[in-house]
Amino acid sequence: MEWTDLTEGSKAVLEQTRNMKNDQIQIVEFEIGFEQEYGEGDNSYIVSIQENDYENLKRFTKENEYGDKYHMARNKNIVKIILLENGKIPDNLSEFPVFRQYKFDYLKKNRETESAEETAEQED
Repeated sequence: MEWTDLTEGSKAVLEQTRNMKNDQIQIVEFEIGFEQEYGEGDNSYIVSIQENDYENLKRFTKENEYGDKYHMARNKNIVKIILLENGKIPDNLSEFPVFRQYKFDYLKKNRETESAEETAEQED
């Protein structure tokens, strides 16, 4: 499967693992059905991850021709995709931080934090 065969949502997820690849395992977590606009004005873009993107990612991670090894795990609508080092899942996976999250509850938590910070600034 070629990169050009991927859906836009699956490219958005995989680009996060590819852009940040270093000496650490990369974990990207996403929610199927997630849709969010990022940026402003001419620099805005939408990340949308739907069921067909998940199926596309599943196929890509099995047939990947680029040498990277991935593991995917799904629990209901939440999916983790892990870029593996040395092709193995480490025993202590919970010790690795999730690099990027495309999840509705993550967005909600970030908005609440931003609102609290703005309120604190206004009180000063």
